[in-house]
Amino acid sequence: MKRQMTAIWLTISLLFPLSAIAGGVDNSIYKNLLDKHVKNGRVSYDGFKQDEALLDQYLAVLSAADPEHLTRNHRFAFYINAYNAFTIKLILSRYPDINSIKEIGSFFSGPWSKKFISLNGWTVSLDYIEHEVLRPKFKDPRIHFAINCAARSCPPLMGEPYEGEHIETQLDRQTRAFINNPRSTFVKDNTVFISKIFDWFEEDFNGNPLFFIRQYAGDRLKANLDTAGPEPKIKYLYYDWSLNRR
Repeated sequence: MKRQMTAIWLTISLLFPLSAIAGGVDNSIYKNLLDKHVKNGRVSYDGFKQDEALLDQYLAVLSAADPEHLTRNHRFAFYINAYNAFTIKLILSRYPDINSIKEIGSFFSGPWSKKFISLNGWTVSLDYIEHEVLRPKFKDPRIHFAINCAARSCPPLMGEPYEGEHIETQLDRQTRAFINNPRSTFVKDNTVFISKIFDWFEEDFNGNPLFFIRQYAGDRLKANLDTAGPEPKIKYLYYDWSLNRR
C-alpha cells in the first residue's frame, strides 16, 4: 500500500509540478515595496534606493523561480512583475544621476537591450521579456498598459504586484485607467489624440487602435469619440521620457 501511494504521488508530481499546484512566486516583498514607494503611478526612487537590499531579495526570488512550471496566468503575472521590478533596479543603477531611462546604455545599445536580468539560469534583457516572451507568447495588447518603462508618458506602474488569480481584473483596470485618462486620450475637432504606444505597436492592436480604445472607453470618452465622426484623424501624442518619479 505504501509503495502504491508513493507511486501515485510521484505521478502527480510529474504531471503537476509543485510550483504549478502552489500558484505563483512569493510577491510579498515586492508588494510591500510597491505599497510604500508607489503612489498614483509615480515612483519614489529615493525610497527604493533606501530599500534596494529588499528589492534585491525579491529579484533573487524571481531569478530562482522556474516560470515554465507555473500555470499560464501565474506565468503571465511573473513576467510582468519581472519586467517592472528589474526596470526599477535598472534605474537605481544610475539614480540619482539620471533624469530619464534613455540616459542608460550607450549610443549603440539602449537600456532595453542591456543583459542584466537573471531568470531561470539565463541572463536576458528587458527587450527579451517584452518581445520574446510577453508579446509573442501571451498575445494580449493589455501588456502595454501593464509593463512600465519608468517614463512619465508610460502607463502608470500599478501599486501592487500582478497575481495570477487576479490578472484579468488587473489588466482590465490598468488598461481602462490609461485609456480614459484625458492626458492619454482626447478628442479635438475630428482628431483623436492617442498615446504613441498605439503607433509603435500597431500590429498588437490589429492595426485599429480606435477599435481597441472603444472597447475600454467609458461613457464620457465614447461620447467624445462619437463627435470625431466615423473616420476621424489620429494623431500621436508627444512621449515624455523623463522619469516617472515623485
